[in-house]
Amino acid sequence: MDKNQTLIIYCDGGARGNPGPAAYGFVITDEKGSKIYEEGKAIGVATNNIAEYSAVVAALKHVFEHMSHVKGHLSNVQFFLDSQLVTEQLSGRWKIKNENLRNLYFTIRELEQKIGAKVSYQHVFREQNTEADRMVNLALDGEI
Repeated sequence: MDKNQTLIIYCDGGARGNPGPAAYGFVITDEKGSKIYEEGKAIGVATNNIAEYSAVVAALKHVFEHMSHVKGHLSNVQFFLDSQLVTEQLSGRWKIKNENLRNLYFTIRELEQKIGAKVSYQHVFREQNTEADRMVNLALDGEI
């Protein structure tokens, strides 16, 4: 395996109502776009922002706990999110005022350290995040 492996992760979260029934979804691909893993999960009643953060936490946990074959080879993890708020906060450009989001932020930073790769966050438009959005809706609809 290449010493400079990069994972691409598309994340989304959503709540029907704010707060309301909420779920997250994420899709992990390699650099060539080949799907490695996808997940969607309902998380109960939460805000949209909590759902968005939960997607990042779940994706990082999956990488740390289930992708031991990339440990030592993983140099970059690139996240793409359609939430500008989460992207800017995780990139360190915007302050986090909500205590619940701040707690998730610290969980994310801890997971980033455990993984040991460079992690970056980039905002994309919803149209570029359809697979993660699909996982959110499948989870909210009880289909997964």
